[in-house]
Amino acid sequence: MPIAKKKAVANCLLAALPRKDYRQLIDDMEQVVLTYGDVLYEPGEQIKHVYFPNDSLVSLLTLVDRHQALEVGLVGREGVVGIPLALEINISPVRALVQGTGTAMRMNAASFLKQLRQSHALTRELHRYTYSLMTQITQTAACNRFHVIEARLARWLLMTHDRVRSGSFRLTQEFLSQMLGVRRVGVTKAARTLQQDGLISYSRGNIAILDRKGLEAACCSCYEIVRDMHEAV
Repeated sequence: MPIAKKKAVANCLLAALPRKDYRQLIDDMEQVVLTYGDVLYEPGEQIKHVYFPNDSLVSLLTLVDRHQALEVGLVGREGVVGIPLALEINISPVRALVQGTGTAMRMNAASFLKQLRQSHALTRELHRYTYSLMTQITQTAACNRFHVIEARLARWLLMTHDRVRSGSFRLTQEFLSQMLGVRRVGVTKAARTLQQDGLISYSRGNIAILDRKGLEAACCSCYEIVRDMHEAV
């Protein structure tokens, strides 16, 4: 992937570090462009880099029968991709798929582990983020089982909006069906319902949020639970 031009880091986890720890960390990083559709890891593969998204977005997918995929986590500017390395495990349990083009700060695994052992502040922030990511994954599992597609789609759009700070997304029906674990016809129906209610516009893979407050009312409680837990830690 191409190396991006240097600019201010927008990642919240990095921003939470003391200045001294951040300066030591940034010396071992490079800013890269993550492009929609890029696969950063596959299940069972070695994690060679960690990524701290700035304005990019990465889906964590679990695979079933080697070809069916379901999103279990979403990582943006609030966190880091490659969290198993924080536990000193270098094998990915999921597919990490870029679903929103943007930049990220990248660090190789060896440098990350070295910094992790030297910086208590980094360890603390990673532990906090790991807990919030665990909450997101477990809540997503329950949401996929018990809640209707329209509410799940609303939750997913709100989570995406929080991370990329944009109300417009380029997403195909096929991609959304993988994220939500439903057939394409289910995505079409759910998007049509939200559109008829004036909450979004959806045409040829382009989604725009028109009424965020209305979308919050239409989504399930899972969105608020995950959001509040992340803010609490």
